[in-house]
This record gives sequence, structure tokens and C-alpha cells, in this order.
Amino acid sequence: MTARQGEAARALLSYVASLGLPDPDAQLMAVVVAIRAARGGIGNLSGADLSALRLGDARAAVDALRGLGWQVDDELLDGDPATPVPIDVPDLVERADHPLPLGKNTRSRVSGWTTRALSAKPVKKLPPAARLASLFLAAHSTSQLLGRIPSDLPEACRTALPDLLRKGHLAELSEDRCRLAPAVRHLSGRRPPTEEEEAAEPTESEGGTVPASTRFRFSAEAWAQWKISASPALRRHVEAVEYCAVCALEPERVAEAFMVPGRPQPCPQKTRTAYGEWKIRHPDRGTLAAEFTVAFRAEHAHGPSYTQLCAGLNWKLKRTLRGLVVRRLLANEWLTDTAPVPWTLRPGPAAQAQGITLPRARGSADVARARS
Repeated sequence: MTARQGEAARALLSYVASLGLPDPDAQLMAVVVAIRAARGGIGNLSGADLSALRLGDARAAVDALRGLGWQVDDELLDGDPATPVPIDVPDLVERADHPLPLGKNTRSRVSGWTTRALSAKPVKKLPPAARLASLFLAAHSTSQLLGRIPSDLPEACRTALPDLLRKGHLAELSEDRCRLAPAVRHLSGRRPPTEEEEAAEPTESEGGTVPASTRFRFSAEAWAQWKISASPALRRHVEAVEYCAVCALEPERVAEAFMVPGRPQPCPQKTRTAYGEWKIRHPDRGTLAAEFTVAFRAEHAHGPSYTQLCAGLNWKLKRTLRGLVVRRLLANEWLTDTAPVPWTLRPGPAAQAQGITLPRARGSADVARARS
């Protein structure tokens, strides 16, 4: 989703939370119906759709929605599961004070996001309270995966939060904060970070350097012209990153990473000391990093950024230490890249010597051995 669509997803969840429904079963059903009915007041739901929600008591959930004045026909429960049943939602009929004033494209994208989020591998088998909680936390996460526990999160969902951590939907969880796991990065609602979050996570370019300018002004025209002037190979790489459905990065972020040259990060003594302690605890860091880049490229069709690499390996490092860790992996030839081009990390000579190579490189090596 885009940042605007993430805002719409948060509005949808806040609307459902305000309805006073009795339990997560009814609230989860209301989320799906409401987004489908957001433009016109009628949302279609089939019996198969209802079954896919895996509610504890579907009939009780339907009765709860009827208690709000939503018109749900018995056909939904007792008819052909494949037949869509229209559900009238009086609150969502077009009027001046419409609670979800969404455009056609935004409604469609948020509806699709809801379906993907509920079927995501870490949560799809969890109870309704946990899956509903996963929607709230994903929608309230920034593009850097920083999340906060929203004040309107239903109480039943709060008790289910440890399940999200246990199942890998969350990488971190505290009383009022969380961090979305990299595996579900594509579900982030791209909430604007707070000043506190921005201070804690300074902006870093994708090459691990600090941007030369503190404020990048995106211009679609300038970005398009930059891509036209790039070589065909570079342009293919840029577009692989820009249009990666898994990363789902904002065009502004991709443009800044490629267009704005970075400057080297400072590396104070305390960071070098922290690195020495960290590498003792991670003796297999080179192998893990190289293997991760192979798996990442298979899924994304481009390499990971420094941040994506460390997040994917659950290396919870501050910005300066993260940069030093990856630079040492490059220096020790566990990784290589096409500096200063971002998102190009891949196995280096040391990893290749242990058979950790990209599929194309592995095929070339096999051919060479066969000819010898």
C-alpha cells in the first residue's frame, strides 16, 4: 500500500473499533464487510468468504452485525457457499458525513490488503483476536516496520499480541510499541513516524551511508529523466527495485537511494568495540549473510539493502553498527556489491568458495568444471 492507502486502512479499523461489537469474531467480519461496502453501502460476501474467516461462532457474528442495523440475509449462512450475498450497511451509504470516504482505487487496494494480511503465513491459523490484532499492528507500522499499539485496539486483541510475536508476525513487542517482522514488510501501513521514532532511527541510504542532504525533494519528472539517462542494465535493476511487489517501496525512497550520493558513516571507537563483541557472538555471520542474499534475490529479483539484510537475519543493530557489520562482510569477501549502486548485495568470493552462489553463477561454475 501507499502511505495514503495505509491511512485509509487505519480509518477502516478505527471505524470498526468504534462500533461497539461484542467480540473479535464480529469485529473481524465487520472489517471485511465494511471495506467491501465502503463505496455505496452494499458489500458482497459469500459463505465461502465467511468460512475463510475461521470465526469461532459465525452465526453470533452475523447476529451482532444485525444488531447494528446491517442487513444480512440468512442465505449467507444456509445458502450456496459460492454465491455472493449482498449485505446492506446503512452507515456507509453515500452522504456528507460518510465515515469511510474512499476513492475506488483506495477501497480496492485496502480490501486486497485485508485479504492478504489475514492469509499471511504467520497468522492465518491463529484465532480471530490474533488475526484482527495483526491487521491493527500492520496498519500502524511505518515503512521501517516500527509499530505502535493503537489506543483503539480491541481489548481481546491485546491479550493475543504475544501470539503474533511467537508466530513471527512481530520481531519485537513492548507495552506500547512493536516492530513488524521483515517477512510481512509488504503489509506495512506506512504510518508516518513520530518525531521520537525519527530520532531513534536516523535516515540511512540503502548503501549503508548517511545521505549527503537531509531533505530530498522528489520530482517524478526528474526521476523519470534520471532513469532514461541510466544504462539499460542499471535501468533494469532500478525497475526491479521500484516495482518489487514484496518490498513495495515508495518511489520517493527508491529515487533518493539512487539519485542522492551518500557520505561515509562515522565509526566511533564505541562502535568498533561493539562490533568486536558482536562478531564473537556471531561466528557464522558470513555464511548466514551470503545465504540470505541468495534467498532474498530469489524472492525479490534484486539484492537486499543493508537494513533488509540485518533485519532479515534478526540482527538488531543500531545504524552505525549495522553499517560497520556489512562493510566488514564486504571487506572479508563474504559479500560483494556493485557500489555505489544500492540493493546489489550478493555472495562474495569467500562465500562462493563454499558453494554459496546465485543460481546463474552456480550454473556457470558447473559448466566451467565440466569443461575442465
